[in-house]
Amino acid sequence: MAVLDRYLEALRMPGAQAITFKSGSPVEILANNSVRTVNNAVPTYEQLMVILAEVLPTEFKGQPLTTLKDYPYQSPLGPVKVTVQLAQGSCVARVQPWNGDAPPAAAPVPAPGPPSGPPSAAPRPGPPVAGPPPRPTQGKPAHMDELFHQMLDAKASDIHMKSTKTPYLRVHGEMEVMSNRPPLSSDEIWALLQPIMPQRNKAQVEEIWDTDFAYEVPGRARMRCNVFKDIVGWGAVFRQIPTKILTCQDLGVPKAVIRLCDYPKGLILVTGPTGSGKSTTLAALVDYVNDTYTNHIITIEDPVEFVHPDKKSLINQREVGANTMSFKAALRAALREDPDTVLIGELRDLETVAIAIETAETGHLVFGTLHTNTAASTVDRIIDQFPGDRQGQIRSMLAESLIGVVSQTLCRKIGGGRVAALEVLIVTPAISNLIREGKVFQIPSTMQVSRGIGMQTMNDALLDLVKTRQVEADDAYAASIAKKEMATALTRAGHRGSWNNEPGQGGA
Repeated sequence: MAVLDRYLEALRMPGAQAITFKSGSPVEILANNSVRTVNNAVPTYEQLMVILAEVLPTEFKGQPLTTLKDYPYQSPLGPVKVTVQLAQGSCVARVQPWNGDAPPAAAPVPAPGPPSGPPSAAPRPGPPVAGPPPRPTQGKPAHMDELFHQMLDAKASDIHMKSTKTPYLRVHGEMEVMSNRPPLSSDEIWALLQPIMPQRNKAQVEEIWDTDFAYEVPGRARMRCNVFKDIVGWGAVFRQIPTKILTCQDLGVPKAVIRLCDYPKGLILVTGPTGSGKSTTLAALVDYVNDTYTNHIITIEDPVEFVHPDKKSLINQREVGANTMSFKAALRAALREDPDTVLIGELRDLETVAIAIETAETGHLVFGTLHTNTAASTVDRIIDQFPGDRQGQIRSMLAESLIGVVSQTLCRKIGGGRVAALEVLIVTPAISNLIREGKVFQIPSTMQVSRGIGMQTMNDALLDLVKTRQVEADDAYAASIAKKEMATALTRAGHRGSWNNEPGQGGA
């Protein structure tokens, strides 16, 4: 397979019009009159010359590219036209489907052996190309895309790579060895990572031994990538980020949470452990704003995961390390960029939290994430980050600016897949008073008596999933933070499980 063919897979996207290569810049695709990056690869002038020369038709072989303006290429996806512009060490190439008469097929290279006809005989045309070649699904991979396609076909969420081991997939939350693949050495893993890693991340990983970046599998999905070194060599973990942004309706986001996005200002936090689906929920909420309001939306992420097209809103997405130095630097700059809505991928430090609260107070709708398990612990975590002499002020600011907290976890779904259980805190005047007075411990009981306005605790959410036969009772119990209360609720609902055998739960 020619190197160019890997990029041409992106032309399968609905509305795809052309792919543009420019030496020293990421490869881009034009689709539905909108330009986006295909992946993080940045070909040099020399690499681009090799890629283009590899697909020259036979009759042009040996000719310098400087003599050609455009030429046809019979790719596995069908005929395409390659247009080349060269100027003093730079190269721009545009590849698009052939929309006119079919271009001449490249003449096949004759097989070794005696000629079968007179020297003047025209070469016989090769067989028609029926479609893309099959992707290898066994043996040692030649490119990471082979593993990514296998992962996507298996409906896995992650790939885990460890030196001397066969790669693993995470399917529906469970780890599975990748079938038909041999163990990979540290050097083999490093060789697979090199072509997909941006130059800045190569420098970073060699300096601090780990790095994060995003990579796009053309036409299929984006990957959130982490590369690191452990005691046996190089390792990596890749998380699938679907190309299609799921809507709030697709995810079953409660209407009370969607209504929070209608506020003109305030702070909305989506929290939960790693891998709980926070990014997917945030993307759906931002998509709702994008689809409903004529806002200016700025996202600050590390790395950028879901790529949002402009709908009613105008969206600028900035990646920490690639487009800005840090979350706090980008957030400070955002205040001078006339935003209506700001998404902060992670509230990592005290200064970022402080600026986020100030941004929400000064008339902006701010989305953020924290790695906390419950709504009440989220409020405590924010306040506890600040020195004691500032906590009173932060309580007051948070009581005014916080409008909602969504804490979530993923549970195994009956019949396969996973489903999110959402704890929802809506900040009412009563909740604001509890935050201001330092009585955060009373928030869960207030939530329990406020279901009529859309609030629900994590146990309420888990119990609803059990009642609607989406989740097994044992799985709901395992996901609960307040297990004693959950065990009592499940028993009252007529369920029996592992909790019945625990001390104090009425077991035999």
